[in-house]
Amino acid sequence: MSARTIGIIGGGQLGRMLAMAAARLNFRTVILEPQPDCPAAQVANAQITAAYDDPAALSKLAEMCDVVTYEFENVPVAAADSLSRSVPVYPPPRALEVSQDRLVEKRFLNECGIETARFKSVDSQDELETALESFGGVGVLKTRRMGYDGKGQKLFRSPADDATGVFAELGGVPLILESLVPFEREISIIAARAIDGTIACYDPAENVHKNGILHTSTLPAGVSETTVDQGRKAARAILDHLSYIGVIGVEFFVLGDGTLVANEIAPRVHNSGHWTEAACAISQFEQHIRAIVGYALGDPRRHSDCVMQNLIGDDIDNLQEWLARPDVLVHLYGKTEARPGRKMGHITQLL
Repeated sequence: MSARTIGIIGGGQLGRMLAMAAARLNFRTVILEPQPDCPAAQVANAQITAAYDDPAALSKLAEMCDVVTYEFENVPVAAADSLSRSVPVYPPPRALEVSQDRLVEKRFLNECGIETARFKSVDSQDELETALESFGGVGVLKTRRMGYDGKGQKLFRSPADDATGVFAELGGVPLILESLVPFEREISIIAARAIDGTIACYDPAENVHKNGILHTSTLPAGVSETTVDQGRKAARAILDHLSYIGVIGVEFFVLGDGTLVANEIAPRVHNSGHWTEAACAISQFEQHIRAIVGYALGDPRRHSDCVMQNLIGDDIDNLQEWLARPDVLVHLYGKTEARPGRKMGHITQLL
């Protein structure tokens, strides 16, 4: 088997784990990333050190690769479109377009027949105050673009919360106000769609966040089979509507009656799917590689219950404790400096 080459836009830990999975299936990888010492470059075959939208770099990536994918959803859509004229780009650029703007994303989910929180577009301080009034003074205000891990958000818990100047505080950029959802728990479903349209869904993980960052993902999630079926149906609808190829993460709120409200989609491998490398024969990373190169999808069934925990900042200080555990898989990301809020690795404990 001659080794074909996969291009990966983005050099973080997700790109790193994709490159590792690709190598196991005899694929070479080339990383496009402006940071020269990025985690993914440590395990890839080559790196193009340039901006994600650099025309010369994109041309070089297309020449070197048989297919291109990406590890994060803020890849410039124009860059992905440009690449797609020369080499297959999976997931399709349309998925980036939908996921990069929370307003577009919410409308898309509703078009797929999937319930979301109520939402209103906010483009000024006056529109913010009007939208808050219509939501009874409570809601979560978010930047429409570029927010992640709780960044670019403002929570209004009661009508007494002061909204004065908040539009300017969030940068004076287009915003979206979402109603608060009275959820009991949060879950996510990792799913994949192959080139031939075949779809495979992993079991839902129950997620707990701290300071806006995913802390743990637990399997099984404490939800009914009816709820699981509803989540899988929603994931399938999203994948088919986008003619998607690759792995996607779909986050949901679970209401008291077990029904689901979609929160957001991530057109890539997802933090809440890291458990699959320890508790499934085929990880989400291998599944993504299989999908984008035209291989058959693997069996997504898990063989063990588990808890995945992110190692964030100085959590890494407990590394020796985790390494001493016989039931724990440790995965570090090649980062040499621990900072508050920085993901240094993760562990998955089999139960």
